[in-house]
Amino acid sequence: MHLLFIGDVVGEPGRSAIATTLPYLRNHHQIDLVIANAENIADGKGVTRLTSEALFSLGVDVLTNGNHAWDKHEAFEFIKSEPRLLRPHNYPEGTPGSGWYIATTKQGQKVGIVNVLGNIFMYPQLSCPFVAVDHALAHKPKDVKFVLVDMHAEATSEKSAMGWYLDGRVSAVIGTHTHVTTADERILPKGTGFLTDVGMTGCYESIIGMDTQKWLKRLVQKLPEHLEVAYGEGTLCGVLLDLDEETGCCRQIKRIKIRESEVEELH
Repeated sequence: MHLLFIGDVVGEPGRSAIATTLPYLRNHHQIDLVIANAENIADGKGVTRLTSEALFSLGVDVLTNGNHAWDKHEAFEFIKSEPRLLRPHNYPEGTPGSGWYIATTKQGQKVGIVNVLGNIFMYPQLSCPFVAVDHALAHKPKDVKFVLVDMHAEATSEKSAMGWYLDGRVSAVIGTHTHVTTADERILPKGTGFLTDVGMTGCYESIIGMDTQKWLKRLVQKLPEHLEVAYGEGTLCGVLLDLDEETGCCRQIKRIKIRESEVEELH
């Protein structure tokens, strides 16, 4: 089975990159399921019904989340009615939504998706993400062979620890949050695919997807500058996973980075 995980989608340029590149990627790689981290899809922070439904209409099957899950107030109500939009699973009991979802491909294959938030250098600090994943896996139906974990965290050590902790128990652990792709994709000894950070999908003429001049005023001049999404050509960053249908283990993991303009060249 082929699964595509798309890194943090930042604003309109990120959504545009998906609209332009995803049809090509689906056909070229025969992708069965698409998951995207969506915590930045609405103006760079948070999610809305409109932006979520836009990604679903473009062919994204499941949306994961992160520390900006509640930045848009309407997310509180929308997430109650849309199980394909996750929030970190280690939020307290009673928080709207869920961080666990089982998707079914057109071929009938079931894929469990777990979204958790790390604690090191992160706000808010939630309950233990390792315990949260254990809880999800303990309640996993037996007919679910594939499980992907989106570990939304700042510290590379915490993301790496999650990979080793779950090795052999899930299909893949993919890190999100920093918007900077790491080059350490690998298959761990017991068959779990791992990547510390998948990077972002958005405008790369920017600082992590946001307007460069706004960031420079904040960092160099120390002014309380309001950050805004950078606009320009969109680039999709993701990771392609080839999963074994019998064991659920990862057979291959491959980073993908493709600009909107590249799609026309490839055709």
